[in-house]
Amino acid sequence: MEAQSQLESLLKRDRLVVSACLATAAILAGYYIFTGAGMGMTAVQMTASMKHMGAVNAHPWSAVYTLSMFLMWWVMMIAMMLPSAAPTILLSAALNRRSQSEVPPYGSAAVFTLGYLLAWAVFSVVAVLVQWWLERFELLSMHMEIVDSRWMGVLLVVAGAWQLSPMKYACLQHCRSPVEFLTRYRKPGTLGALRMGVHHGLYCLGCCWVLMALLFAGGVMNLYWIVGLAAFVFAEKVLAVGRTLGQIAGICLLLWGVLVLLKLPV
Repeated sequence: MEAQSQLESLLKRDRLVVSACLATAAILAGYYIFTGAGMGMTAVQMTASMKHMGAVNAHPWSAVYTLSMFLMWWVMMIAMMLPSAAPTILLSAALNRRSQSEVPPYGSAAVFTLGYLLAWAVFSVVAVLVQWWLERFELLSMHMEIVDSRWMGVLLVVAGAWQLSPMKYACLQHCRSPVEFLTRYRKPGTLGALRMGVHHGLYCLGCCWVLMALLFAGGVMNLYWIVGLAAFVFAEKVLAVGRTLGQIAGICLLLWGVLVLLKLPV
């Protein structure tokens, strides 16, 4: 009984420490985006000035600018996705503590989180390439919002179809119920934690990539879209009605996309 009590005390302490670290990381990432991600204007200023503007002329992408765009996307993904991943990370830390009660799980939790975020780094690289392509063909406004209704409609239809697809459901189920994955495929050591973090991150990527791509529909630095999408992702993964919310969103996105493609008022 005493050993069990000590373990429960350690688990509570671990949960507080890991939760504080995750919250700090998400807050710092959010602050970076809020202050404009090095773009010269705060996100509040950019959101306030947003209108359906015409496309901007393409300009040469330097190595520094490309890196800044990658950091913007990756830090934004950290701010938006880390809260919804926190339950899985905390569960992973708890399982590590139970299997090795004498070893604090902070290191493995940090490595697991790094692996998870590496998956979103891959997404960020792809997002930067898409941004470059859209800008090259003058399809983006200065707020990084698609200005061509045809491409906007295609994006919305693809997003809606993915929300209703079996692949989306499989990835969402993994994110909502990671217990089997963490217990059945648990790998020891630092490398094992990294591999499990990447594995979980890829499932999360499969679940949410198209929702993050919707930032091109509302403006990449539009705070309303950033906060709204982050809140939706959290609700979809954590709330009991998450799957239903995802299906409703899929239907709404499909209808919205069709209306845009038909050039009907929305």
